Amino acid sequence: MVQQTEYSGRKPHVWHLFFLAIPLILANITTPLLGLVDTAILGHMDATHYLAGASIGTLILTQLYWICGFLKMSTTGLSAQAGRSDIAVLQQERRTKVLVQGVSLGIVLGFLFILLQSPILNAGLYFSQSSQLLSESTQAYFNVRIWGAPAALANMALVGWLIGQQKTKTVLMLQLAVNVINIIFSLLFVFVFDWGVKGVAAATVVAEFALLGFSLLATKSLINMTLFKSIWLKWLSLKPLLTLNSDILLRNLALQLTLAFIVFKGAAMGAQVAATNAILMQFFALIALGLDGVANAVEALVGEEKGKKNQMALAYHVKVGLLWSSLFAVVYALVFWQYGSQIIQLLTNQTALQKEASTYLGLMILLPLVAHWCFLFDGVFVGLSKGKAMRDSMIISAVFGFFLTWWFVVDMGNAGLWVALLSFLAFRGAILGTWYVFLMAKPQQRIFDKNIA
Repeated sequence: MVQQTEYSGRKPHVWHLFFLAIPLILANITTPLLGLVDTAILGHMDATHYLAGASIGTLILTQLYWICGFLKMSTTGLSAQAGRSDIAVLQQERRTKVLVQGVSLGIVLGFLFILLQSPILNAGLYFSQSSQLLSESTQAYFNVRIWGAPAALANMALVGWLIGQQKTKTVLMLQLAVNVINIIFSLLFVFVFDWGVKGVAAATVVAEFALLGFSLLATKSLINMTLFKSIWLKWLSLKPLLTLNSDILLRNLALQLTLAFIVFKGAAMGAQVAATNAILMQFFALIALGLDGVANAVEALVGEEKGKKNQMALAYHVKVGLLWSSLFAVVYALVFWQYGSQIIQLLTNQTALQKEASTYLGLMILLPLVAHWCFLFDGVFVGLSKGKAMRDSMIISAVFGFFLTWWFVVDMGNAGLWVALLSFLAFRGAILGTWYVFLMAKPQQRIFDKNIA
């Protein structure tokens, strides 16, 4: 039976989600802040092709990592649901199994990317249609940064698992420590060792492996190590994980196609436009990863309530999540309205880039107000482990929200790309919100079933 009217304990206060989310928001924001530091370092070098080249190299890797974002998303939902048994031993076994499978799959995929680094880079350079100088900077960055892939992908699963266990303060401490390491090594490698673009990439690799080590230490105290070693030997029992991940993989491919289209189209318009988009993407990263903090908290809470089959608690967490997501979106918009120009000036001292990027501030102010809906409902559907809904909504939004809109506004040039992105985000929020209402109309059949998809 679905528990429709009562909570298993005291009804959580509206601030409960906030205090769970705020460490994740701070942790997520440190990632684009790190990107801001790297962008500022490269943006103050003597030519734009350093920043533009690194941005394309970062994009290629980001495409790979975000496509593999199922490692974090599925692990979060399954980790949260793993505590549904009243028997402690079963809880331990399920939590440990989710962790082992996620980390193992991440490491395997990371080494696969290293083996395929040449064709991956060549494909990225082909689609970017960049100049020789731009291609050289991209290659220099990518060939170093790719070596962090096994750690980066394993970290996705580790962080997702910790979020599912509602260890948000641990995630914050890990992210802060590692980002400080990254910033220190970026400054050291670039300004002391004079490694240029390669130095920024090498610092990120150091940070990724540091995060892997720290995260493994953090999870050690939360699992049964005997079970960990036993499950590691039979980790190929991956059917539930792979069933969910196949849908989220297709969802992520559609998402990355739209983002790649923006960057590669911008690169084809010239180094000036590519560098401008690199700066604007920092605004998007601040929005996406900041609002994802609320979504991540909702993932853990919704997943837990799905495991308990508690409809009332699940709906309550979604409503509270929407409240906090809306408030943070308004704060973002106000900050960009008031300090957008100053943020751009911090990112580059080149007058032409400052002037060009400033013309897009109106769109940047609208971005969080439009985007927060889809980020929040992404978290809801991750917690519910509804991969098919996430896949279908993303594909529909990419086709009709992004590419069809771009076809209508193509004459606007680079500005049209960002208008299409706003349309894409709005479509995602509307479709997922409607889908959620549909699921909640008959939760017993549509949510609290035995299928993870």
